[in-house]
Amino acid sequence: MIIGQIKEGIVLDHITAGKAMDIYNILKLGKLDCTVAMIKNADSEKMVKKDIIKIGTLLDINFDVLGYIDPGITVNIIREGKVAERRHLALPERVVGVIKCKNPRCITSIEQEIVHEFKLTDPNKKVYRCIYCEHQAK
Repeated sequence: MIIGQIKEGIVLDHITAGKAMDIYNILKLGKLDCTVAMIKNADSEKMVKKDIIKIGTLLDINFDVLGYIDPGITVNIIREGKVAERRHLALPERVVGVIKCKNPRCITSIEQEIVHEFKLTDPNKKVYRCIYCEHQAK
């Protein structure tokens, strides 16, 4: 299978196998008016299997969202057909406006204009808690 080279855009590499569609939906890549290629279950020496997403345009991506979904992702920014920048993501310390608190007594359930914010409380178990009520994100 041959997927064309990107001149300007973003390549999301080292996505855990099976998570590419989640990222595709969360980033709303289906609404873009450019080439988007998704490779699922590609062979990988490091990961055995991985997913890859190639986006044929430069766009503003919330790296905290990607780090929350899959902290092992590598983001490659492509300019003039070459990797201009490479970022290795990790779990973000805070996630704002991504997760919604499920606690019905949380202030975010009552006051609609308050932005949902979660902090990383246990990096080993990937546990995030609401900063307002300490409810654990699911």
